[in-house]
Amino acid sequence: MAYEVNGKTIEADENGYLVNIDDWTEDVGRAIAAAEDVELTDKAWDVINYLRDEYINNGANQPNDRNIVKAMSDQWGEKVQSKDLYDIFPMQPSKQAARIGGLPESRRKGGY
Repeated sequence: MAYEVNGKTIEADENGYLVNIDDWTEDVGRAIAAAEDVELTDKAWDVINYLRDEYINNGANQPNDRNIVKAMSDQWGEKVQSKDLYDIFPMQPSKQAARIGGLPESRRKGGY
């Protein structure tokens, strides 16, 4: 699988995750989001940037949905529920936002 962005081919695995995290740009994120029919609102970018920051600057941490809810509640100054994240990223927020953000696929198992 690959994404075409600004005349360049960006390689991805069979699940749509980038092969090389360094290939990611906001334009690449927009292309992935368009392929998944996700509207990139300011809140969507907040989630994507949070996940990228956690992965890049916090030892490859990949927060689960529960941690994202808590972080976005703090950032947005309002009570965020899991449903709010699923309204933005309907195919599981932690995985879909990470894919759009150019991060590797999470290998963690379920639970907290």
